[in-house]
Amino acid sequence: MKLPENLKYSREHTWIKITNSIGIVGITDFAQQELGEIVYVDLPNVGDEFDQNEVFGSVEALKTVSDLFILIKGEVTEIHETLNDTPKAVNDTPYSDGWMIKIKIDNTEELNTLLSAEEYQNFIEKN
Repeated sequence: MKLPENLKYSREHTWIKITNSIGIVGITDFAQQELGEIVYVDLPNVGDEFDQNEVFGSVEALKTVSDLFILIKGEVTEIHETLNDTPKAVNDTPYSDGWMIKIKIDNTEELNTLLSAEEYQNFIEKN
C-alpha cells in the first residue's frame, strides 16, 4: 500500500492535506480496504464546526457503518457532494476523488499531533 508523503494521518484512519489554512479530509486506502465497498457517505453541513478527534460523519459499507473522525479543529467550508451519487469514489481513489470535506483550520499546532506517512504505515503494521 502506497501512502502519499504530502499528507498527515490519524490513528482513526483519516488523512488531511493542508493548503494555506484549508484542509482537505478523507479516509485512508487502508480504511477503505478494511470497510469494503462503500455504499453511502454521511457528511456534515457547510459551516459545522468540530473539535479535534470529534465525529464529523460516517461511511456505510455493505456490512458495516464506521464513524469518521476529524483530524484537527475547524469549520467545514465545503463537502464533496458528488459522493452522494458516487460513494464508490472513496474506494477507487481515496486520496483524490474520494476526498470528503474541506475545513478551515483553527489551530495549526494540532497538526503536530498527526502522523507522517511513515509513522502511519508503522501504526497499521503493528495493529
